[in-house]
Amino acid sequence: MFVVVLDLPSIKIQKRMSLREPCMEDLHVAVMVDILSRLPVKTIIHCKCVCKQWQNIVVFDSYFADLQFSRSSPPCLMIYYKAGPLKWVEVEEGLYYNLHHHPVMSLDINIAPMTLLVGSVRGLVCLWQLNKNVDNTYICNPITREYTILPRPQYYREGSTNIVYCFGVSSLTREYKVIRIFQRGLIMLPDSTPTYSLSEAEVYTLGSGQWRSLGHFPYWLNGSHTGPFLNGHAHWIIRYQVLPENICAFDFDKETFELFPSPPSEVIHARQKKNYFQKLDLLKACLCLCATSNSKFTLWVMKEYGIKNSWHKELVIRKGISRDLDMLILGHPCLIECFKDGTILMASSGNNLLVYSPGSKTVTETKTFEGCFKGLAYRPGFHRLLNFKNEIVKVF
Repeated sequence: MFVVVLDLPSIKIQKRMSLREPCMEDLHVAVMVDILSRLPVKTIIHCKCVCKQWQNIVVFDSYFADLQFSRSSPPCLMIYYKAGPLKWVEVEEGLYYNLHHHPVMSLDINIAPMTLLVGSVRGLVCLWQLNKNVDNTYICNPITREYTILPRPQYYREGSTNIVYCFGVSSLTREYKVIRIFQRGLIMLPDSTPTYSLSEAEVYTLGSGQWRSLGHFPYWLNGSHTGPFLNGHAHWIIRYQVLPENICAFDFDKETFELFPSPPSEVIHARQKKNYFQKLDLLKACLCLCATSNSKFTLWVMKEYGIKNSWHKELVIRKGISRDLDMLILGHPCLIECFKDGTILMASSGNNLLVYSPGSKTVTETKTFEGCFKGLAYRPGFHRLLNFKNEIVKVF
């Protein structure tokens, strides 16, 4: 004979549990991380206010930060006003390109008007603040609203100096680094070759708390204060020196300098002319060179990284075709973003945000921003500065 004992209270409890509506808390943490990482950045920012668990994932989970950054995201810009805050702007692609900025995403870190956008890597932005008596380097994350001021380098800006920067990350160690080249005291050698009496390079590894000297820097760089970061290297244009190549690259892994394949000789000869302006930029993850003279604007693109023969003349705009294109040439434009249909977003020295349409060969000036500003392409991310030891991190 069998005796069956029924525990009625437990049966009732189990029944109530089975009838409860499923919720996010029932999901495994890995599943929640995956879901949150696929949301738009602004939605993620709001989600961290929903519950403690989501806040911990968004704010403290480094795996989430890596996963979110690996997802594709719509094109964004980082705009800096010389007399105002940083602005994170989203670009809506379509028949027309619309720029969307939310006032909440204005980030005022109270720095002097003379500030340059050095570059952006994995959601972090490097800025250089310079003034008569000021020479500061900032690293910030506009999304986490954190920033830090790097310690004072050995070679500090004073008087007539040429300082060149790049911000990047080592592909081997994943360390974030700022490379800074300080050049002062222009002199002429007996063979009429220009050089500097002092030319030194320093590097700062985020989290180390100090600059390290890399010794003498042998090249004379042009007036552009920043160089693009690509494939683990910084890139700058060399001027006036007679060398096999006219681009210098810095390896963020080896921390060494080397000559880098430059465009064909016609570009090299043209640089000796007056009123000729050159700048290195990035276009669709390719290194490119913008060359502007009184008569035309030329865009060279390196299709295969490091291969000299892969330099291709992508675009030539000659003066006199239209008033719009003349405006582009005279403005010495720098590239910000290139979209799927070939449309290029540029900023000019005339403080205009320009959109070049290759199909109609026209340039449109956007009215989204007013006043003096600088811009760069930006991919938002959630990597926190508080994760780097030896850094004094402040919040906007």
